[in-house]
This record gives sequence, C-alpha cells and structure tokens, in this order.
Amino acid sequence: MTTLPKAKELRPFVERAITLSRQAQGLSNDDSKVRVLHLRRQAAGFFHAGNVGATSLGGKRGQARPERTAGVAALKRLFGELGERYKDRPGGYTRIFKLGHREGDRAELAIIELVDNRREIEAHEAEKKRAKATTAKKKASKKAKTEAKGDDEVAEPSASE
Repeated sequence: MTTLPKAKELRPFVERAITLSRQAQGLSNDDSKVRVLHLRRQAAGFFHAGNVGATSLGGKRGQARPERTAGVAALKRLFGELGERYKDRPGGYTRIFKLGHREGDRAELAIIELVDNRREIEAHEAEKKRAKATTAKKKASKKAKTEAKGDDEVAEPSASE
C-alpha cells in the first residue's frame, strides 16, 4: 500500500522489467545466452540503482555494510517465475486499486499489484467450481420436483377410480 502518485510512478519501471524478462523467455537461438545476460543486466539497473557509488567500508564508523541481496532475489523471481507467467501477455502486467484517502494528510492511497497473480487465479477457479456445483444442485432439485409432480399426477387418477 502506498500513495497513488508513487504507485503511478512505479508502474513503468515494473512494466519495463517484466518486458525484459519476457524477451529473455522468447530467445532460443545460439546467441541467446549472451542476450539473456544482457537483458538481466538491463533489468538489474532497475533494482540496483541505490548501490551505485557505495563503498564496502562506507558504513557506520567504518564497519562493513551487509551485502544487498533483495535485488538479486527479485531478478531471480523476475526471470524465473514472472517471465514465464507473462510470456504470452503483450503488456499491462500491473493494476492500481485506489483505496480512498488516508486520515491525517488526506493523501490518496493505492495498491499496485501484478495481474494474474496466484491468489486471483485460485479465487477464479474456486468461483467456477462453486458456480458449477450450484447449477448442478439446481438441476437436481428441478429434476426431483418434476419427478415428484409426475408421481403425483400418476397417483391421482388411480385414487379417483
């Protein structure tokens, strides 16, 4: 959750990084390893911009800084899972939900998320199963009602004789 202007500012960076990952997934010729490495390094520029000019002993009182690994993990997920997931999608990988205004400064809040995430897909499949089960129950109840009416009609003439 962030403010709406920050979410709108973040969207192009995420879209470009996923597009680079998609391009890497689509390569299959003999120069593909070199091209994939180039695309990974281009995408790393989005995650490691804060590391430029950082020295190894630039921490507090000359202490060594811990290695930043968040960008490395993000690149692995980007080129592994996300590149495969969005391989056939031409664009529009993110969506922004507006949440209203924050108390205090009245800043407009928003959530930026990836389209076709696992939870969304699982919820959609569960909804389909629920709808299918509901229609099956309705059909079964209609069938039972029609059979009951048919039995009543057959039983009535024999009772009147």
